[in-house]
Amino acid sequence: MTHCFFVSDLHGDIERYEKFFGAIRTQKPDMVFIGGDILPSQHTYLKTIDISHRDFVNDYLVANLNRLRDILRDDYPRIFIILGNDDGRFEESTLLDVSTQSIWEYAHNRKIQYNDWVVYGYSFIPPTPFHLKDWERYDVSRYVDPGCIPPEDGVHTTPVSENEVRYSTIKEDLKRLTDDDDLKNAIFLFHSPPYKTNLDRAGLDGVVVDHAPVDVHIGSIAIKQFIESKQPLLTLHGHVHESARLTGSWRDRIGRTHMFSAAHSGPELSLVKFELEDLESAKRELI
Repeated sequence: MTHCFFVSDLHGDIERYEKFFGAIRTQKPDMVFIGGDILPSQHTYLKTIDISHRDFVNDYLVANLNRLRDILRDDYPRIFIILGNDDGRFEESTLLDVSTQSIWEYAHNRKIQYNDWVVYGYSFIPPTPFHLKDWERYDVSRYVDPGCIPPEDGVHTTPVSENEVRYSTIKEDLKRLTDDDDLKNAIFLFHSPPYKTNLDRAGLDGVVVDHAPVDVHIGSIAIKQFIESKQPLLTLHGHVHESARLTGSWRDRIGRTHMFSAAHSGPELSLVKFELEDLESAKRELI
């Protein structure tokens, strides 16, 4: 059996990371998936880590995973990681550099073979009301929900062409990423959930913008359509922290495709554990 862990939206929280590292050390999963929003905000830095400790990726994540690798040796897992919409894309080069050290594999916009499985990663989400736009894309068209900011009107921490920002869509990205691939044994590490599923319920009840009620579903229509048509084995999601609390479920299914979310609105670490050969038995632990 192929034993897997999935976490997302840790937002630099040291207590959650320590629990996560401890679980890897004691339970020795084969594969680990980290689904974006991994870095601390300035506010989180002030709460959890010394103000002089600025390089969170190298000085904290890499240092701790290196220690785990020294302890576990041959039992060190294959780790697949992407960034999320709260993570500045300027950190992408660091994650790519670390990939060369066999600590993790940066999965965004890539497909990576692991035994009989193929892992695909994709970080972009539909437009939000937030100003950081490094990981935001138009979804299936250039439509933007009421109250949201178009990708070209926000801030990018790395250079990106105006043509890409204005005209790229999640729908077209996924088409290019997968082409005509057989997705029977494919695992997709997304940050956005699929639209209008158990994994996509934001706490926006009663919010009105310009006299129009705001949609309480903020996930990706393109990702949902992709799952419906391509039917991969498994998709992993985050982003909407409160969804499991509001819908009562951290998982859903479309046809043969199992869909799990590790996003969580409480203080605990949300750790999704599963075996690729028996996805029905997957469970979420709040630690």
